[in-house]
Amino acid sequence: MTTALDEMDHGSFVRTASTFREIISQSHPSFKPEFGRYHLYISYACPWANRCLAIIKMKRLEKCITLSVVHPTWRKTRPDDASDTHFGWAFNNEPLWSPTELDKFQLTGCTPDQINGAKYIRDLYELVGYSGKKYTVPVLWDKKLKTIVNNESSDIVRMISSEFNEWATGTYFDLNLYPERLRLKIDEANAWIYPGINDGVYRCGFAKTQKAYDEAINSLEQALDKLEDLLSKQRFVVGEVFTEADLRLFMTLVRFDEVYVVYFKCNVKKLIEYPNIRHYCRDIFQMSGLRESIRMDHIKMHYFTSHPTLNTYGIIPKGPNSIAEFSMTHDRIMRSYMP
Repeated sequence: MTTALDEMDHGSFVRTASTFREIISQSHPSFKPEFGRYHLYISYACPWANRCLAIIKMKRLEKCITLSVVHPTWRKTRPDDASDTHFGWAFNNEPLWSPTELDKFQLTGCTPDQINGAKYIRDLYELVGYSGKKYTVPVLWDKKLKTIVNNESSDIVRMISSEFNEWATGTYFDLNLYPERLRLKIDEANAWIYPGINDGVYRCGFAKTQKAYDEAINSLEQALDKLEDLLSKQRFVVGEVFTEADLRLFMTLVRFDEVYVVYFKCNVKKLIEYPNIRHYCRDIFQMSGLRESIRMDHIKMHYFTSHPTLNTYGIIPKGPNSIAEFSMTHDRIMRSYMP
């Protein structure tokens, strides 16, 4: 496998499951919550990794769980091996040439790997003996045992949300994104939001047949219409409480008009044409700590420069300005909902 574009089945995009699924808890024999023990490798560009970063920022756990941030543009991970065609996440602050080598891309916010000295995320997987071919972020690393604990974002979000509260200092220090009393509703919401919206935009963008695209875009449109109607009745996805269902959904929505409308051909309607979804996004974006996890420069650079088959010349569109849009006043708290 060389990139995510290789995850195809008869023209349709099929996402490969995560591999490392250990759960940090007081009852785990090896992986227990400890201050400073764990390190998270993320990309601002990846919506899955962005979820994990957001909950760290909202709880102010940056000192407890340290971070490394990769460059948003995929690079050849074995540049000295002509037979190895894999492109993936790299640690590099140096300006990057466009695919045509006519432009240089430069931005701030990337960091080196100060834990393992890796040059690529792939190095971390190979360091622990992983024999697969997909090297994703996020990666939750155990500094003590020198291994990958987990690379599934939903697991990581739940662990950070519940197992590290004694070191949290932010406004949402005690926020539990997966409370037991709401788990059934959250699971039901994730069950239609993930295939229809989260993964739906990728199934649109990476489709290689008209049939696959038509199926994906119709599913996406139906899911967004359902969401718009739902949010006309309540503040968040499962009611009046912000949960993991909202965090997962938001990380797709914040990228929608800037990237997915054009790049992934999700252009039936822009997000700003859905009044309730629009104000819902403003509400979430303005939560303490969350906006700090959003770097639209990283997001746009990743998508528009990492897939030469979709954007040959690596041109990054100028607009629209979703950050300005989501910073505007919203009506979510003041609105009176029907019971």
